[in-house]
Amino acid sequence: MEIEVISERENPLLNRKEIRFLIRHEGPTPTVKDVKLKIAAMYNVDKNLVIVDKIDQEFGKMESKCYVKIYSDENTMKIIEKKSTLEKNRIEEEGEGDNNG
Repeated sequence: MEIEVISERENPLLNRKEIRFLIRHEGPTPTVKDVKLKIAAMYNVDKNLVIVDKIDQEFGKMESKCYVKIYSDENTMKIIEKKSTLEKNRIEEEGEGDNNG
């Protein structure tokens, strides 16, 4: 998965960084989790402060346009983002979600 940043801007009013980029990939479209972990590693930030807002892929192309927001703190993120967006971006830790009885 190769990432090319298209635009990056600071949004001090909402306490976040907004990034638009292009992902070139082999096979299926990368998951929200894959993109989130890659961006967190690239910008050296906590993965829980990264919100993957959009992953758009054109049919037949091995590239996707993405829009990501990196918040400076968790409280601001929880106030601004919709509950469904927060749930979509939630990454379960090892052992979480294993309710086998």
